Amino acid sequence: MNSKFFSAKNVALLGILIALVVVLQLFASAIPMFGVTLNFSLIPIALASILLGTLGGAIVGFTCGLVVFITMAVLGGEPSTAFLFHTNPVILTITCISKTTLAGVFSGLLFKLIKKFNFHTAVTIGSIIIPIVNTGIYLLGIVVMRESAAQFMGLTSSSAGLVFGVVFGLIWLNFVLEMVITAIFTPMLYRVVKIFRKDVV
Repeated sequence: MNSKFFSAKNVALLGILIALVVVLQLFASAIPMFGVTLNFSLIPIALASILLGTLGGAIVGFTCGLVVFITMAVLGGEPSTAFLFHTNPVILTITCISKTTLAGVFSGLLFKLIKKFNFHTAVTIGSIIIPIVNTGIYLLGIVVMRESAAQFMGLTSSSAGLVFGVVFGLIWLNFVLEMVITAIFTPMLYRVVKIFRKDVV
């Protein structure tokens, strides 16, 4: 299976999607909201999961998470993420990298499962599951780091419920927009890539 995955055609596509996810994360994620941004880079993760399976989704998702970690946490591009990195470096690192990596894995798994019944539904669900997993793991990480998150937000209480509620209140619109953007653009770009690949062949 590995030899089939690492065919010349797949490696070329994987390289394009990795480059795209880096460019989108660096230059098209311009609306910061407490550690997350309007993330157009979720689209190439979805495409990788659908076109290349769970391994492709995991690789592109890992790349995205690594770029987020370096730019937002290590280099201090987002104040809250940088603060959480200094107070909880291990948990923040795991959260940043795992949220998009696992999103790519779950997308690939769901697409593979659902496409047996309805291909177009599989593409749509494979797309929208990515922002769901991405945001869900981020919120879980915030709950684990709730004391530091509460300190950054100036809250007196460090209860998980309060911190979770405040953070979700800050990012809910971002989450909804990510779902809409990914659900609309991924199927469109998927068709374009399929046509291009057929033309190349």
